[in-house]
Amino acid sequence: MNPDIDRVLITEQALRAKVEELGAQVARDYDGRAPIFIGVLNGAMVFISDLARACPIPLSIDFMAVSSYGAGSRSSGEVRIVKDLDRSIEGRHVLIVEDIIDTGLTLSYLLDALHTRQPASVEVCTLLDKRERRTIDIEIKYSGFEIPDEFVVGYGLDYRDLYRNLPYIGVLKPHLYTSE
Repeated sequence: MNPDIDRVLITEQALRAKVEELGAQVARDYDGRAPIFIGVLNGAMVFISDLARACPIPLSIDFMAVSSYGAGSRSSGEVRIVKDLDRSIEGRHVLIVEDIIDTGLTLSYLLDALHTRQPASVEVCTLLDKRERRTIDIEIKYSGFEIPDEFVVGYGLDYRDLYRNLPYIGVLKPHLYTSE
């Protein structure tokens, strides 16, 4: 285990099993519709890769980068699109793939922006749900794990662009980020 990790919250094996389960559910729901998965960078990169491989249906993938954090551990409250989609989603079935949802502010902004582009449908799939921090009510169709309000890294999630490559979700030792 990485020495900066206080404890493992979700093991590599549990992640693999949950992603397979979500992939099967998404494949059933989208059978015959060829959805476009929109990964929210950078955190969702690992999850969207594994989720796409777990979905044995025709699908395409695109990415957006939306920022509300900067370099800190808490949302700044200001949301902006850093990287937009490379293709049109008009008339397409869209599945937003997120690594983690906490307040819902960033996702709400993203949903509003995507709805203006006239997709056939938009649903949300998140690996981690920090429901106790939610300030905006958002419907999440596919959710992997509900987690407590702790600062987690690994499996694509970072702190200051580190720890994304950990194969598990771990709780970062508080002394590493509480001096902000």
